Amino acid sequence: MRLDGATICFDLDGTLIDTAPDLIGSLNAVLAECGHPPVPVSAARALVGGGARMLIERGFTAAGDTLSAERAPELVARFIDIYRDRIAHESQPFPGMEAALDELTAQGAILAVCTNKPTLLSNLLLETLGERHRFAAVIGADSAPKPKPDASHILFTIQQASGDPARALMIGDSRTDRDAARNANVPCILFPHGYTDVHVSELRPELVIDSFAELPAAVQMLLTPRLAPG
Repeated sequence: MRLDGATICFDLDGTLIDTAPDLIGSLNAVLAECGHPPVPVSAARALVGGGARMLIERGFTAAGDTLSAERAPELVARFIDIYRDRIAHESQPFPGMEAALDELTAQGAILAVCTNKPTLLSNLLLETLGERHRFAAVIGADSAPKPKPDASHILFTIQQASGDPARALMIGDSRTDRDAARNANVPCILFPHGYTDVHVSELRPELVIDSFAELPAAVQMLLTPRLAPG
């Protein structure tokens, strides 16, 4: 069955793109300026996923320090400056992402990005990697009425992509994605390759898949009942 009329929303970091090397690299630059040791990229699953301020807070905690409320805005701004300059030095699409998205588009689906990453940085990352053209809308937390897990983020993204929530699907890698989808009454598929402190199977989405090679069939399974006439 074709996917005409379907809107597929994707999280960005840890779902479409493996951004951990550049996020952790930027964090380590900030930590170094503060006299703290670096954290390894292998720590990304526990550190990344809550936005820039939380990432820095977690980095300070790992160094045995506390990020003060007074200093946080300055360091968040510094982090964003550093990250903007190296946004795609090492970040890459996850294996099979481009082929899977090509297939979904060929089947008639509309694709969109629903991310808590700032919209400017989201667009910059996708443009730098040559992937922005795939998406009818890219909606970061700053462009949504409220960020995920609030339902309005997904619903606004679907609206901006000229889609229908009754024929939509959320693809992510975390509790935030699962909760946002549930709040919006949209089915959810989670990948285990992203940034979360628990295995995504514990979050009980509609489906967990291991790779992008499985995505087109998984989308068909969940959306066919929603796209069927009547």
